[in-house]
Formats: sequence, structure tokens, C-alpha cells
Amino acid sequence: MSTAARQAFFDRTHTDDLIAFLGTSPSPYHAVASAAERLEKAGFRQVAETDAWDAVAGGRYVIRGGALIAWYVPQGAGPQTPFRVVGTHTDSPNLRVKPVPDTGSAGWRQVAVEIYGGVPLNTWLDRDLGLSGRLALRDGSSRLVQLDEPLLRVPQLAIHLDRQVNEGMKLDKQRHLTPIWGLGPVDEGSLIEYVAQRAGVAAADVAGWDLMTHDVQPATYLGRDRELLAGPRLDNLLSVHAATAALAAVAGEDLPYIPVLAAFDHEETGSESDTGAQSPLLGNVLERSVYARGGSPEDRARALAGTVCLSSDMGHAVHPNYSERHEPGHHPMPNGGPILKVNVNNRYATDGVGRAVFAAACEKAGVPWQTFVSNNAMPCGTTIGPITAARLGISTVDCGIAALSMHSARELCGADDPYLLASAVKAFLEG
Repeated sequence: MSTAARQAFFDRTHTDDLIAFLGTSPSPYHAVASAAERLEKAGFRQVAETDAWDAVAGGRYVIRGGALIAWYVPQGAGPQTPFRVVGTHTDSPNLRVKPVPDTGSAGWRQVAVEIYGGVPLNTWLDRDLGLSGRLALRDGSSRLVQLDEPLLRVPQLAIHLDRQVNEGMKLDKQRHLTPIWGLGPVDEGSLIEYVAQRAGVAAADVAGWDLMTHDVQPATYLGRDRELLAGPRLDNLLSVHAATAALAAVAGEDLPYIPVLAAFDHEETGSESDTGAQSPLLGNVLERSVYARGGSPEDRARALAGTVCLSSDMGHAVHPNYSERHEPGHHPMPNGGPILKVNVNNRYATDGVGRAVFAAACEKAGVPWQTFVSNNAMPCGTTIGPITAARLGISTVDCGIAALSMHSARELCGADDPYLLASAVKAFLEG
């Protein structure tokens, strides 16, 4: 393990680095770039999907849009060597810019947005919002954009004009979530012209865009003893960061498995895209890795038969103001270590064998762990875990860390849990 990789696993040093990672990753495209930068420092190199791949030992990664697949081939790995996969996702619920963005009303200039994922709408009110994402240029290239300044705001209606607001606020997604960004008549083309200028390209060269809003308030420690972490996009960049740090840390070790990081996009909207967990992206990478090492379809089948995936996504801590909504016998707490996520209806992929794998990893890492099960009266969310298990036919375990305010513009977790999760992931990758 390199000195830099060791340093990343010191307790709060790891969380400090997570805060920095969140700040440089306001969109899935930025998250992938930030993870790739960390992997490059650990000796990984990018390979193109259109190129032939070699059998040389070492770390590699593939980027496709907002998704990244990275893997490390140890010395002596054969075509039948199984994989240890950590699955995560790079996207978070937010407000995304529409194809015709410039709009307005009553003398205000506004930006038309569409709701992405399961957004608690009220959490986006009265926040200073920046813009980030990518511009697609006419020459076929793309340019990342990150405007960390208060450009937009979704203003809440004053209580004087809605005396019943505290009795139950209902927001109309079309009418009430349109941010303002200035005064004056609608100025068609002005938003993209402004963003292009800030990105250093001509507006005429912009053929398309994938732009989204983000809260410009940075992540921070919270509480008297700074034992909590508040910030945006913890779901699920916390897991992306943990898995990236773990993969970088095990690179160079003599491993019985090939460790893999799969960071997908579009999990919050069902994973049905060319960069989502429903796509053949991960399966293709694993298959090509087998074939690059001289393997056959038989070798691929044998390698996958011994493969295990750890699907890492955020989970729910017991909420002190709504404890009745949680399963009475399972109350995960912040800083109690990673959580094993279980649902017998396969909304999570964990079974008894997976529980043993997870427990062994935590025991090896010397970290505590907890279990999350939904209240029977509450519908259970899902992850990339069941999708990956079904698509590739590999044993899969769902885990995460306990958090409050999931999908909010700002979420909350324990400040020690990111390190504890990364330690467990590292132990899992080592087998």
C-alpha cells in the first residue's frame, strides 16, 4: 500500500478527504473525474472501450459518461480468478436543467428545471444553488462545468401569503420549483451562453448539455463534538469515495481475487441506461478482463461463479422524531459502523450466506456493524444489488451506513462511519 493510500485510512483524515471529494463532485461526471484522479495517483491507468486490452498486471479503469468501472489485476491472476466487486452509484436526486432552459414570470428571469429522482421538494427551497454538469460540443467532445456560486434560488412563498403552510405544504413540481436567477424579460439562450462563457467555449459550439443544480454550501462537521457529518450527495458519493479509497489501498497486494469498483449512474431513476446497473457495462468489463488474460467462455463462467458483489448504498438511521416508522428491533445509529441491509422480498440482495461474507469483512477490518430492516408497514427502497445479482448471476450483499434526511439537498451521517465503511470494503476486496 502506498503512503498516500495509508494516509487515506486514518480515521478523520478519511472523512476530511470525503468532504473534499464531495466539493469536487457536484455531478456524476465530476464524481467520476474525482475518483479517476485518486486512482491515477495509485497507479491506475485509463483504457478505452474501443481499444484492445492486454493481460499486464496492474490497475485500469473505464469511464462512460457518469459511470466508472475500475479493477486491479494482481500478479499471477489467471482467466478463472474470481472478482470481488464493490457496486455504488454516482447520481443523486436534484433539479436538472431542461432543454429550453430560459423562462420567467412577472418580471423575473428563471431557469426551467426537471425533477431528477425522489426529491423531498421542500429541501430545495431557499437554498443558494450553483450549476454543474457537462456541455456537449459540436466536435464530439464534452466540457465539464462547475459553477460553485449562488446563481439560482427556489424562493418559498412568505407565510403572510400562505397562513396554512405549517398545516401541510404542497408543492407543485411544475409551478413551484422553478428557480430564479435575475430580473427582466425572458432572454432566450442566455443561460447556456453564460455557462459556455464560464466554461471557456463559444455558445455556438454547444450542441447539448446535461446540467444540474447543487447546493453551494459545502459539507461540514456538525455537533458539539463534531461527531456528525452534514453535506450534499452523501447518497451515494460517500460509498463511491469509500470504494475508491479501498481499491487504491489494495492495489499492489497479493490478492486471491481481482478487486473491482463499479460506480454506476442513474440508480435514482431505475438504472435503465447505458451507464446504469441494468446495462451490460460491468458484465462486458469483467468478460473482457477474462478474455484479455487468455480466457474462454468457460473461464468466464467459472470466474463469475466465484465472484461476490458488495452493493454499497446509504441506509436509514433511526430518526429520533419518527422512531415509530422504523423496525422496532433494528435501530441503526450513526457511528455504529456499516449496516447490513436485508429484505426478504429481494429489494436488497442480502441472504444468509451474504451476511456471513459481510460479517467476516467487518471482523477482519475490526469495525462494528449493524443491521437494517424496514418496518413491515413501510415500503422498502432498493439498490443496484438485486439488479447486479440478477444480471450477472453473482452472489450479492447490500450494505451502507446509517443516515438521516436521505435524498434531501443536505443529508446527515456519523463522521466516523465513512472510515469504518471504507475499512470494511477494503477487507472485503482483500477476501
